[in-house]
Amino acid sequence: MRGSLSFLMRTATFPASFNQLDNIREYVNIFTKEAGMDDPGRCAVEMAADEACSNIIEHAYTGYSSGVIECTIEFDDDSFTIVLHDHGSPFDLTSVPLPDLSEELENRKIGGLGVFLIRELMDDVKYENRGQMGNFLTLKRKISRIK
Repeated sequence: MRGSLSFLMRTATFPASFNQLDNIREYVNIFTKEAGMDDPGRCAVEMAADEACSNIIEHAYTGYSSGVIECTIEFDDDSFTIVLHDHGSPFDLTSVPLPDLSEELENRKIGGLGVFLIRELMDDVKYENRGQMGNFLTLKRKISRIK
């Protein structure tokens, strides 16, 4: 037990397919509500999870006909954490350089804005490639409560 809320941890597995993003967002939404997060916090977590899963589907599972994303959600009084686990090709989104937002839109390099968005929305983002065990992306955000 951590604080007044019971510590919660749940895991669900989803096919690594763009048509599953609605299901993943809904899964995350259920627990952001249960954690008592305010609307901006819930939206931020859902958006970050959506973008991260999109990157896993697009980059880690490129060329794979079937793959899965295991989504583990943990929260307590203070923080909400999502761990996304896949067995695709390694893709360390934390190594993606920050985009040059001062550059004119038509001159900007394509890509990287989603990673930038994830970093902006979450308080902590960590990536680990554990070899045969797969890739683990951890997204963490402090909980702001509904007033």
